[in-house]
Amino acid sequence: MIIRLDNLSKTQEFAKHLARCTKNLNQGVVIYLNGDLGAGKTTLARSFIQTFGFDRVKSPTYALVESYVNQEISIHHFDCYRLSDPEELEYIGIREYSGSGHIQLIEWAELGQGIIASADMSIDITGEGSSRKLSIQMHSTIGEQLLTCLST
Repeated sequence: MIIRLDNLSKTQEFAKHLARCTKNLNQGVVIYLNGDLGAGKTTLARSFIQTFGFDRVKSPTYALVESYVNQEISIHHFDCYRLSDPEELEYIGIREYSGSGHIQLIEWAELGQGIIASADMSIDITGEGSSRKLSIQMHSTIGEQLLTCLST
């Protein structure tokens, strides 16, 4: 599936729609956010997380993971860009961030290969200026359910 977004507002709307779709699943979900530096991965993740009522959303670039937990949801935003070895994820307890009711948004997933969970959905983000092209791939039945929801 390919989606073209003309501006920042459309990217934020897409992220909020995706967040509502994950909420409806009530299962563990893993989404890879792929793209070059500045492509909009963190912007998409921020809008996704804010949908659940979290106003202050930080980039996990230095901490590797930022978690957002309330009575409704557990979201874990990973940024693997600064990993020197995927094993570092084991030291921060990555296995504790998975399971039913947990959503993982993972940037630079290829750098955590072999340790991070397999994706249910991956979103490749490209673009220039404020416009973006999202290439979305599903990798599981959960990913297919998300796609169905996104198409409505």
